[in-house]
Amino acid sequence: MLYASIQLHHGVEDAYTMVCFRRDEGCTYQHEEMHLMLSVVSLKRFIFALRYKLNFNLFLLSMKNVHTLKEWLLAARPWSFPASTMPVLVTLAYLFWLGEDVNWINGIWALINIIFFHAAGNTWSDYADFKGGVDAEDTFGARTLVSGEFKPQEMKCYALILLSVALLGGVGLMIRTGWPLLWFGLGGLFCTLLYPPLKFRAWGDVVIAVAYAWLPSWGTSYAAIGRVEMSVLWFALPIGMITVAILHANNTRDVRTDARAHITTLAMKLGENVSRVLYNFWVLAPFAVIILCVALGVFPIWSLLACLALPAAFANVRCSQRLQTEGVAAISSLDEMSAKLQLLFSLLLSISFFLAHFLS
Repeated sequence: MLYASIQLHHGVEDAYTMVCFRRDEGCTYQHEEMHLMLSVVSLKRFIFALRYKLNFNLFLLSMKNVHTLKEWLLAARPWSFPASTMPVLVTLAYLFWLGEDVNWINGIWALINIIFFHAAGNTWSDYADFKGGVDAEDTFGARTLVSGEFKPQEMKCYALILLSVALLGGVGLMIRTGWPLLWFGLGGLFCTLLYPPLKFRAWGDVVIAVAYAWLPSWGTSYAAIGRVEMSVLWFALPIGMITVAILHANNTRDVRTDARAHITTLAMKLGENVSRVLYNFWVLAPFAVIILCVALGVFPIWSLLACLALPAAFANVRCSQRLQTEGVAAISSLDEMSAKLQLLFSLLLSISFFLAHFLS
């Protein structure tokens, strides 16, 4: 339709040129005939343009009718966002405790931007899992495609739109801060796009640790204070452990269905029993790291507040233990429970840094 409008636009010019040319040759075209010809072509062009606009508006209207805003938001799996946002929040709180001159606009920008990156990664992963036959009717987890609520092409376009917004936001933040931020953005882009194939080869845990622990912490420190603060790794380690636990819980639950889809995850290589032990380590070891950092003087004593999340961690451990007696259905929501643990642990740690700054 748009092509037709462009052709008609050129048709108007061609008609005018032809008329003028033939008049120069002595033809007897009258001005009235020339104007009539141009009017007809212009009217046709207007009708085609109007039809194109109406069709486009109908398309937008149909999209609104098919999916609500809530459905689009839920398709991005917002329950998992603590895995990406908490490293940013804790980094800002930690830098504030250190007495750094934190640029809060850049920090909040980074916080919002990583949500778009994470949402893009979630939707892209769901699309890849569905197309690869990993997600089926009998699998747990995201069911937006399996249930038919969304079409694969819709999810693919949604992922690319979210990724485009994230990249544009990253470019804007880079303009405000400097070129070195580009490397963190490229790292996030590669992790988003390469996560599905790497996950299928048992490298998903490593990608998640890089994408949702180290890169956000380093990148946020550069955006907020203009340099990479290497000491953020002290808290990126325990936060990264819980983040990996989210994925590991998911993969442990899906061992049988992943094997059917002919992919390989770390949980498959270890087996359910060892995977359960490893999960327990991922959710309990972060508290040992915090206690060690306080003992060494790396963190303020207020950071022991994070240990208030221990009951939630033990609840997750008890849930994972039920795998052996009750089967995978018992841990169907363990990944979501792990994300909630991440949220609680990281919020408490962030609060501890703010308290240490104001009360020390």
